[in-house]
Amino acid sequence: MFSKTCEHGIRAMLFIASQSLNERRVKIGDIVRQTGSPEAFTGKILGLLSRHGLVDSYTGPVGGFEIKKEKIQQITIEQIVRAIDGDEFFEGCALGLSHCDEKNPCPMHHSVVKIRKNMFKVLQHTSLHDLVTKQKNMELILKR
Repeated sequence: MFSKTCEHGIRAMLFIASQSLNERRVKIGDIVRQTGSPEAFTGKILGLLSRHGLVDSYTGPVGGFEIKKEKIQQITIEQIVRAIDGDEFFEGCALGLSHCDEKNPCPMHHSVVKIRKNMFKVLQHTSLHDLVTKQKNMELILKR
């Protein structure tokens, strides 16, 4: 459903959030091991998420990635998806056509409008905290 980049980004954020709740900053190697994502790819995604203010990045011997506890409750999955894939997931053509809207719809446009609105609501109202605290053992789901 999400792009591969977005899937890797969400899994990285889930791992970072789970560790941040336990007051642990994580290195990129830890994220790569736990999520099964390629290191260079993960670095690019985390850079993007950092530029959007969703994850904090620190350099040096005690560096790594973390999310402040109060931010974990505020960051939604919708924000992560937008930071990585932009508006394409929410507004792009279901068939991938370059131009599709209410006035010039593709054959699937009207069928997916309601689904998209519902998905947007779900992602907008689901926080990192919701997902991390619902899952007993986060590490088991991250490499799926």
